[in-house]
Amino acid sequence: MASAPGSPVRVRFCPSPTGNPHVGLVRTALFNWAFAKHHQGTLVFRIEDTDAARDSEESYAQLLDSMRWLGFDWDEGPEVGGPHAPYRQSQRMDIYQDVARKLLDAGHAYRCYCSQEELDSRREAARAAGKPSGYDGHCRELTDAQVEEYRAQGREPIVRFRMPDETITFTDLVRGELTFTPENVPDYGIVRANGAPLYTLVNPVDDALMEITHVLRGEDLLSSTPRQIALYKALIELGVAKEVPAFGHLPYVMGEGNKKLSKRDPQSSLNLYRERGFLPEGLLNYLSLLGWSLSADQDVFTIDEMVAAFDVADVQPNPARFDLKKCEAINGDHIRMLDVKDFTERCAPWLRAPFAPWAPEAFDQARWQAVAPHAQTRLKVLSEITDNVDFLFLPEPVFDEASWSKAMKEGSDALLRTAREKLEAADWTSPESLKEAVLAAGEAHGLKLGKAQAPVRVAVTGRTVGLPLFESLEVLGKEKTLARIDAALSRLTA
Repeated sequence: MASAPGSPVRVRFCPSPTGNPHVGLVRTALFNWAFAKHHQGTLVFRIEDTDAARDSEESYAQLLDSMRWLGFDWDEGPEVGGPHAPYRQSQRMDIYQDVARKLLDAGHAYRCYCSQEELDSRREAARAAGKPSGYDGHCRELTDAQVEEYRAQGREPIVRFRMPDETITFTDLVRGELTFTPENVPDYGIVRANGAPLYTLVNPVDDALMEITHVLRGEDLLSSTPRQIALYKALIELGVAKEVPAFGHLPYVMGEGNKKLSKRDPQSSLNLYRERGFLPEGLLNYLSLLGWSLSADQDVFTIDEMVAAFDVADVQPNPARFDLKKCEAINGDHIRMLDVKDFTERCAPWLRAPFAPWAPEAFDQARWQAVAPHAQTRLKVLSEITDNVDFLFLPEPVFDEASWSKAMKEGSDALLRTAREKLEAADWTSPESLKEAVLAAGEAHGLKLGKAQAPVRVAVTGRTVGLPLFESLEVLGKEKTLARIDAALSRLTA
């Protein structure tokens, strides 16, 4: 069933343009992209936009933008073209109508006139009798008289594919050999009563015509695979398809409460991760771990290392749980892997409106570049940079009241006065000199450096944690630092 040995690998990623892309969709795209790259194959990017009620041009544009942001390049598809164009299903309707007609003429499909009420009634009766509740084949062998009677009643038929009365067995690339018996795979609809083709037809037809060799998709689609295999065999008989592709069903991505992560879950939206400042490299590294691993002792790696090692046979079938904290930690590792120049450039969106709380003219590029290497070691996501450096560009620090209460203990005013005196006399071209000044102030009050620097940090930056204090003071400068200590003292003694 799989493609012949040595035949070029051709995979596809075929999302529907409905809403924001979600991380489960990205994981599927990643595995297809990596598989194609690993085998020097072809990735076909196809848009499944046959649902006019749900699809939108805005979502279509978001899909393309997201693919570009993630670094996924495709060999055939929108904006690229290719020998099997068009790559939007809404532009291929004549193709599906022609194939449906061929299936009907060859007896692989038939018209079904059953109403929804009749279907529901027979399904309920089957369930009550302990039998499979799928379609019962009522319209499989209608007589001409029955057809005329249904037409006289004004019934509009759908088109159903005629499943063969045989067991279907295939080897899943992830799950091994799977078997489906006929009673569990009933005939199914492929064309609506209004003539619109269904996903069950258009997806396999496009795969066939685009010569897809491997279908890597979500586990939720596994139950439809025997249907597609039977349809493929019919398409081969009709000369539409050349072979049945190999199938690999990727494990569920689980969210909170061990439920499948859905589009409705807040943490599933790709846009959320972009807005928070995840790197594409960090996010993809983490998503690759949802069902696959490079090695037992290495969680952090580059996308090139993943491509070099990726084998769909190594994907695990068990559901994978999305762990936001681990995702953030891996992203932080990738932030630290950037060279400083790249890091400063990637932070740029969060250093200007609408993310930055300071006036545009207050931003100082030299100060930013001076603290960037220190900030790089601390961030998990790029959006955290704003809170880390706002003290440099705001006219006064934004005090976190909890931090103020925690740092400003009894005697803090006396400590700050001594620290101010020592800092005023210090060498402001040396962070070490500033450290010695605060250390000396602490010793004068019987405090170690950690306790002594806490009130100074909050007075100057507004927070108890942040960038290295003495390097920060050097960049902020003597005048502003002393002015902020004075302001803190006024607040303490008010």
